[in-house]
Amino acid sequence: MVNVTFQQEPVTLVGNEVKVGDKAPEFRVLSNDLQEVSLDDYKGKVKLMSVVPSIDTGVCADQTKRFNEAAEAIGNVQVLTISMDLPFAQKRWVTQHHINKLEILSDHRDAQFGQNYGVLIQELRLLARAIFVVDSNDKVTYVEYVSEVSNHPDYDAALEAARQAN
Repeated sequence: MVNVTFQQEPVTLVGNEVKVGDKAPEFRVLSNDLQEVSLDDYKGKVKLMSVVPSIDTGVCADQTKRFNEAAEAIGNVQVLTISMDLPFAQKRWVTQHHINKLEILSDHRDAQFGQNYGVLIQELRLLARAIFVVDSNDKVTYVEYVSEVSNHPDYDAALEAARQAN
């Protein structure tokens, strides 16, 4: 399993590490209107999954805004931001920040995404910062588990991976 810290302290990630070449694990999360969403809802699309601890924090907000801005430029890619925030808080944040090119999804109910992608922080019940790119055949083509949760991911590498995925 990857080593991740939160405020420079080691944390325990629950679940299995996802690696390039793996079949993307299934998941069930909630949309902002409380509808269940799964990997199958994006069948046949390239997916860039941006995982953040909480949308209401600076780095998470910046990350989401950055991918929202880039979403149009990377073509036929569905960008998803996934956090443990309640759908109501996500919806408020999306409206407040004019996010309209990506979907923000909540893993708060079951933490299934967090466990299946190995990003659930046991000590905090938050998701560790990570990026997953999944091609149109649901094969993982890019993975970044950010080693310090408060740091930014490698945006350029993630966006290039999304452009290259089929």
